[in-house]
Amino acid sequence: MDLVDLGQLGPDDRPFDAFLAQLRDRFGFDHAAYAGANPVQRQMHGYVTYPDAWKRHYAEQGFQNIDPTLLTAGRSIAPVDWRRLEHDRHYRTVFGAAREFGIADHGVTVPVRGPYGELGLLSVSKDCTTREWDMLLRSTMGELQSAAVYLHDSVMRSDALSRALRHPALSSRETEILQWTAAGKSQQDVADILGISSRTVEVHLRSARSKLCALTTPQAVARAIGLGLLTSL
Repeated sequence: MDLVDLGQLGPDDRPFDAFLAQLRDRFGFDHAAYAGANPVQRQMHGYVTYPDAWKRHYAEQGFQNIDPTLLTAGRSIAPVDWRRLEHDRHYRTVFGAAREFGIADHGVTVPVRGPYGELGLLSVSKDCTTREWDMLLRSTMGELQSAAVYLHDSVMRSDALSRALRHPALSSRETEILQWTAAGKSQQDVADILGISSRTVEVHLRSARSKLCALTTPQAVARAIGLGLLTSL
């Protein structure tokens, strides 16, 4: 699953970053994060208050595919205290790396399920004692659950999420092949132009059709043009 940082999409999306920062500061957490799963395009999109260095490391390592805070909460209807997580190899990998960036083990993830099958996850964490964490959870859980619903519904209505949902993550090769196809070139023509086999062209076209939810290559080309992923000829 690919990772999309919605906070990088533009200045209009900064209210969500500000909301997380206010939530973090109001209750005294160290960090707050929102993640939403788009199963159609197999993307994880979100906003976080984590340091940029951790964000880069997290994305480079593809931790969104093994992060137990996301995977466990994604199967739950109730908030997941990170102490409940199984300490398997994925836990040790993600949390071991997180500690090196100053991310604490005490945290909770609140899942929100929307009417269209989408999933939102609000996580907060704090470096504190177990007793302090228990007291903090008891005093904030009700408001955290309300905040999770509010934030998820707001992101779902935003242009930021609609852009992430509408724009499939086509590879540069898939885009290139679709562009030549849009120019009227046959599959063999495209293979000759790019110096690859016709079978390889078909593999990329099949992948592009799947990402664009298209049954045929002409449908994929039309949809890609409509989404602004190709130049209309």
